[in-house]
Amino acid sequence: QVQLVESGGGLVQAGGSLRLSCAASGSIFSINAMGWYRQAPGKQRELVAAITSGGSTNYADSVKGRFTISRDNAKNTVYLQMNSLKPEDTAVYYCNADKIATMPRPVFGSWGQGTQVTVSS
Repeated sequence: QVQLVESGGGLVQAGGSLRLSCAASGSIFSINAMGWYRQAPGKQRELVAAITSGGSTNYADSVKGRFTISRDNAKNTVYLQMNSLKPEDTAVYYCNADKIATMPRPVFGSWGQGTQVTVSS
């Protein structure tokens, strides 16, 4: 069974940095695009950043220049380096994988359990 497990959230002051990690476990052959989403209280879940298996990236306008997404395909892990954090970045951050090649069949739309990021002013 495939699982996505996030780590690295926490409490940080405005202007600080955090690095999130998301590791996929199980018998995995490959993973297509992976991404980070976030959901603040009372708001819809939104895409923060995404990265393809080839390394192409895209970012929400609100985090461009501050956040960097990367991945290690050998470790089935995606990272989100968050710098210059703002109070409005406070949310639960979720990892997503759109397609995981595994046995007996591919798994689509996998989500992690979420990790809380709180930025104090």
